[in-house]
Amino acid sequence: MLISTTKLDSIINNSNILIIDTRSFKEYSEGHIPGAVNLDLFAFHWIDTTKEGIQNFNKQAEMIFSFVGVSSEKKIIFYDNVSGMLAARGVWMLEYFSHPNVSLLDGGMKKWKKENLSIETKPNPFQPSKFSGKINPEIISRYEYILDNIDTLKIIDARSDGEFNGTVVRAAQVGHIPKSVNIDWSMNINDDGTFKSDEELSKLYQIPKDSKIVTYCQGAYRAANSFLALKKLGFTNVRVYLGSWGEWGNKLDLPVEK
Repeated sequence: MLISTTKLDSIINNSNILIIDTRSFKEYSEGHIPGAVNLDLFAFHWIDTTKEGIQNFNKQAEMIFSFVGVSSEKKIIFYDNVSGMLAARGVWMLEYFSHPNVSLLDGGMKKWKKENLSIETKPNPFQPSKFSGKINPEIISRYEYILDNIDTLKIIDARSDGEFNGTVVRAAQVGHIPKSVNIDWSMNINDDGTFKSDEELSKLYQIPKDSKIVTYCQGAYRAANSFLALKKLGFTNVRVYLGSWGEWGNKLDLPVEK
């Protein structure tokens, strides 16, 4: 699910790839990878994982990806400033729709610029498609899935230490989902913006390979990055809790730990 800057540079003129810049339009307009379209994925939070909420999320996601021109025939490459949470969210979303060929640019714009690769400032128009995909329910978690399996899950909280222990308040309740462990997503990333090696990541995630894992954060962006880190390590049973603390922490009937 990762593509190197060197590899992307070698295929950049291929008509069968779609490069999606997930940063803000301001950042995009100041310079982006040639041919890339802009989709600021931070605008699409989702904190309703009821059955109806997930159905609506599916519809919205299909509309967004149709608008920017995603199709199953194209190789889709997401990037942001580093191997970050926005690009990871895009990759996870297309994995959720069983897209056969989706990658994150390892190192993002930081590495691209450092290597003095081509940059343009002109915006690129969307070429809309009719996107649809087969939902993969094995990589998404609703809040009820966590409640029902809380004794058997490994729950990874990808937020900061302050959010985890409750000193940083971002919802009606403070703290974390019971039995979760705090592994800040930023620890997945090297100083140059790339993902850490498998050896380094294995020291972070000392979890049995057959574990059932759920990652979460505030809005399932950082959690998506941790999802990719775990998949990179070969974990097969990993889900992202889409609602994350934005949903859990605001449902007063759900249990929390501090």
